[in-house]
Amino acid sequence: MAKKLILCDCLGSQTLDADAISNGSGLACSKVFTSLCQDQLNDAAKEIAEGNAIIACQQERQCFTDLAEEIGADTPGFVDLRDRAGWGDGNTAPKMAALAAEAVMPLAMGRSVDVISEGTCLILGNATAIEAAGQLCETLAVTVVLADAEEISLDRRFDCAVGTIHSATGALGGFSVKFSRLQQPLTGGRGSFQLGEMQENALSDCDIILDLTGGAALFPAPEKREGYLRADPKHQPSVDKAVLEASQMIGTFEKPLYVRLEESMCAHSRAEQPACSNCLNVCPTGAIVSAGEHVAIDPMICAGCGACSAVCPSGAISYDAPPVETVFQRLSLLASTYRKAGGQDARLLVHDADHGMEMISLAARFGCGLPANVIPLEVDALSGFGHAEALAALACGFSHVDILISPKTDLDVVENQTEIAVALAGNNSVSLLQPADPDALCELLSEELSHPISCDPILPLGSRRQVTRLAAKTLNPDETIISLPEGAPYGAVVVDKESCTLCLSCVSLCPSGALADNPDMPQLRFQEDACLQCGLCSNICPENAITLAPQMDLTDTVLSQRVVHEEEPFPCVECGALFGVKSTVEKITEKLAGTHSMFATSDAARMIQMCDNCRIQAQYHSDDNPFQSGERPRVRTSEDYFSKRKDH
Repeated sequence: MAKKLILCDCLGSQTLDADAISNGSGLACSKVFTSLCQDQLNDAAKEIAEGNAIIACQQERQCFTDLAEEIGADTPGFVDLRDRAGWGDGNTAPKMAALAAEAVMPLAMGRSVDVISEGTCLILGNATAIEAAGQLCETLAVTVVLADAEEISLDRRFDCAVGTIHSATGALGGFSVKFSRLQQPLTGGRGSFQLGEMQENALSDCDIILDLTGGAALFPAPEKREGYLRADPKHQPSVDKAVLEASQMIGTFEKPLYVRLEESMCAHSRAEQPACSNCLNVCPTGAIVSAGEHVAIDPMICAGCGACSAVCPSGAISYDAPPVETVFQRLSLLASTYRKAGGQDARLLVHDADHGMEMISLAARFGCGLPANVIPLEVDALSGFGHAEALAALACGFSHVDILISPKTDLDVVENQTEIAVALAGNNSVSLLQPADPDALCELLSEELSHPISCDPILPLGSRRQVTRLAAKTLNPDETIISLPEGAPYGAVVVDKESCTLCLSCVSLCPSGALADNPDMPQLRFQEDACLQCGLCSNICPENAITLAPQMDLTDTVLSQRVVHEEEPFPCVECGALFGVKSTVEKITEKLAGTHSMFATSDAARMIQMCDNCRIQAQYHSDDNPFQSGERPRVRTSEDYFSKRKDH
C-alpha cells in the first residue's frame, strides 16, 4: 500500500496546498484537517487505521503514537512540515513536497553492537561521593575511592578506598582503571577504620564512572564518553542529574557503530615512515590510534562526530550511520523534488537534531520562520558534513549551502572543510551561520545572495572523491586547475629534476599508487587523480626533491599517468644492456674511481659501469676474486683404500 500524507493546517495558522504537495512528492495526501490532534482526533484514528500513514506534524508525535497503540494500528510515520515550512513566508508548497518525499525515502540501517553494563559503579570524590553512593548502592554495585582517609564512611552497603586515579581507559560497560597509593580500610576493630597496606598500580574494572572530584576530567571530550558522568560537587542539581543518569546505566544497550574502516586504503604510514594523520588530529575522544601502517578505531569510545570521515583523504574511514551514499541521495531527492514542484533558487540549511532543530522551531513559532526557498537538512553529525557533501548539494541544484553551527560542533573541522568547498565552488557558495537567536537566523537566511550558484544538476554517485571531482567540474565548466588550501586531499607532486636521482623510494611506499615507475626505462610517473597529498613521498625522499601542490586539475589528464621525471639509461660497458640512470652512474664513477680502495684500479672501476650479470662475471674471473680458492682435492674412491692396505 502506498504511503499517505495526513495534513493539518494547525488551527488555520499555515497554508497547505494538498494537490501541489501530492504532485511534487508523488504521495497521496489527505484532505487538509484543522485540529487533527484535538477536535478531529477521530478522523486521525481513521487515517491511522488504514495504515501507511505519515502525520505531517512532529510536535504531537506522542499523541498520535499513543492513539495508534490504543486502536491496535501500526505506528504512523512523521514529518515536520509546519515548523520547517508551513510557518514561513512565500509559496511553501515546493519545499513541503521536497520534505515529504525525503520522509519516505528508504534509509540503510546502521550497524550496532550490544553493550552490557552489570551496574558496577566507581564513584570518585569526597563527602559528596559518599552521599551519592548512599543513593545508588541499592541499584548499583558501588565502590567509592576517596582522596581523604577521614571521609571513609562506616556504611557497609558499599565499598570505600583511599587513593588517586593514575589512568583510565574504556567506556560504558568496559572501563579499566589504574590506581596509585590505593589503600583499603580494615573493617575490624573499634573506632574509625584503619587503612591496610598501600598498593601501587592497582587495577580495577567497572561499568560506570561517576566523577565528583570537581577536578580535571579523566578523558578528552568527557561529555562524549559514554558511561563517564561528571558533575561539580558544589552544584547539587548537577550532582542529582548525574546520580539519576548513573542509576539508569544498567542492562543491555545498543551502541551504534558510527564509522567503517578499510585498513588497506589507509595512508597513515608505510615502512615506519609517517604520512597521513588527519583523523588522529581531529578525533575529540581519542578513539583513533596508530596501529602500524594504518589506524585503529575503538568503536566503544567513538562518539560519532564524523570528523574523521570528513578529513580522511582516501575514504578509508567512512561514516556509516547512515552511509555517505544516503546523504547524497537525500540531497539529490530534495533538490529534484523542489524543482519538480516549481520551486526556484533553493538554499540548503544543514543543521543538527538538537540545537539546529530547536532554533528552527523557535524561529517558526515566534518569528518569521524559514524563507520558502530554504530547505533544511538534518544530519546526525555536523562535522561529518564535509566539502564533498557541500559540493554535491551545490551540483544537485542548490544555489547556496548554509551550515548552522551548534555549540558542540568541532568548529576547526567544519571551517577547514568549508574552506576547501569554497575554493572549489566560489566565495558565495558555502556559509557558516552562528546566529545569536532565532530572529538573527531568519535575518541571515532572508538576505539576498549576491552571486547564487547555478549549474545543470548532476546525480551524485560514487565515493566522496569521485563526487567532489564531478561536482567541481560541473560548477567550474571553464576552469582547468583550481588552487586549494594547504592540507587539501587533492593535488600534484612537484619534482625537482636537478635533485631527483630516480631512486624510486617514493614509488615503493606511495600508499595510493599515485607514483609509479617504468620497468623498461628510468622514469617517475604520476597519476594526479590518485594522489592523497599524504606527504609520505616528500617525507622519505632522500634528496628532498618532492614538494606537494594542493590543487584540483579538472582535465581528464589526471586520470592517466604522466612522466614527471626521466633520464637516459646507462648501457652496460660489457653487454650493452640498459641499467640504472646515466647521470647517477657517471656521478658514482667520478666519485669512486681512483679514490676508493675498492675501485683503485681501472678494471675495478670499470665494474661500476657494468650490469649485475656482467659485474658478477668480472668479479669471478678477476685475480682478487674473494670467492676464489685453491684446487679442489680429488675425490677418494675404493681403489685408494685398497691400495693403502696393499702398502701395509
